[in-house]
Amino acid sequence: MTLTGGLVLFATLFFLVMFLLLPIGHRSQEEAGQVVPGTPVGAPERPLLGRKAIWAAVIAAAIVGGVWLFLDAGFITRQDMMNFNRVSR
Repeated sequence: MTLTGGLVLFATLFFLVMFLLLPIGHRSQEEAGQVVPGTPVGAPERPLLGRKAIWAAVIAAAIVGGVWLFLDAGFITRQDMMNFNRVSR
């Protein structure tokens, strides 16, 4: 895997994991009983975006590391990927 490919994979996985983590631990302002004027009642009381971003980065890095090890070990070669879409008859 090239450096550029790894960075693209990391960025994609980071945002995917981030969007998966956003609703976890969500407590709305309405549930807390402290609705700030001018905000929707479903807005989070404490979004904890920094903590969720760190977790998303750690999880994305672990997945990218796993993919890199899988490819580096030779389980799937570049030739296998090139032959993947060929139909065997």
